[in-house]
Amino acid sequence: MTEAHLDPARKHDFVFLIEATDSNPNGDPDNGGLPRTDPTTGQGLITDVAIKRKLRNTVDLLNTVEKKSGYDIYVDAGVALNAQHERAYQDAAVTDRHTAQQWMCKTFFDVRMFGAVMSTGKRDKQAGRVQGPVQIGFSRSIDPVVPLDIGITRVTPTRQENVDAWNNTQTDNDKDTNRGKETEMGSKHLIPYGLYKGTGHFSAPLAQKTGVTSTDLEIFWRALTLMFEHDRAAARAGLALRGLYVFSHDDAFGRTPAHTLFDRITVAPLGDTTARRFADYEQNIAIRDKNLPGGVTLTTLIG
Repeated sequence: MTEAHLDPARKHDFVFLIEATDSNPNGDPDNGGLPRTDPTTGQGLITDVAIKRKLRNTVDLLNTVEKKSGYDIYVDAGVALNAQHERAYQDAAVTDRHTAQQWMCKTFFDVRMFGAVMSTGKRDKQAGRVQGPVQIGFSRSIDPVVPLDIGITRVTPTRQENVDAWNNTQTDNDKDTNRGKETEMGSKHLIPYGLYKGTGHFSAPLAQKTGVTSTDLEIFWRALTLMFEHDRAAARAGLALRGLYVFSHDDAFGRTPAHTLFDRITVAPLGDTTARRFADYEQNIAIRDKNLPGGVTLTTLIG
């Protein structure tokens, strides 16, 4: 018997907790790469796009090691989207936009799960629009976060002419002629600590349209639990998934509104920005898993 959270014929609503320690969970290009924040409350934000990028990368990594047909990635770095559409038309079974759309859903995991707008490119090589069953919202920190801009020094400049100019200046009595440099400055952006709560949804009726299977759901949950483990970088060394809770309904359309289920996973704010570890919040996490609405089950994957 298929476990509840792996059944694509059921509606699922899920909550996840992300921890950021001395890291930048999601830089804002409009603000010099500083961690995203709500300017009114000071709470940190992580966009849905950032989460889905990590999920795509993780599924692609899993598929590199455990190769399976149907788990290519549509939104892939270095690959034009129009070129992905044209791949469909290389199949003899694809004769029009509808069959091209079916091919895209069958071939690409992220089209099947997240949907895609594939109505660009040559008019006779398009695949229309797919509404995906998985939707993820913005994640928000429990308390305000403090973005830091930390200066760093690199011991070598980028350009050779700067090195040459610097070396020549050391033997020149006229110091004003120095246009070279010995080092270069940079910066790293981070927050000392933040605990973020995010939510997501899985629509069974839409999953039926795109052809989602229980294996797809299994890989999705696995990718969600692993998405930070193989995405390490100096500014993302301290990201971790601290909780993943899946509410599964016993039918396709759901037994109760998602927000009432999300209210069952709460983290009480500390009221300041001095938290520096998960243990500071651990006692503030409440999971009301008793007396769930009829037809709803809760699966704790992490927590």
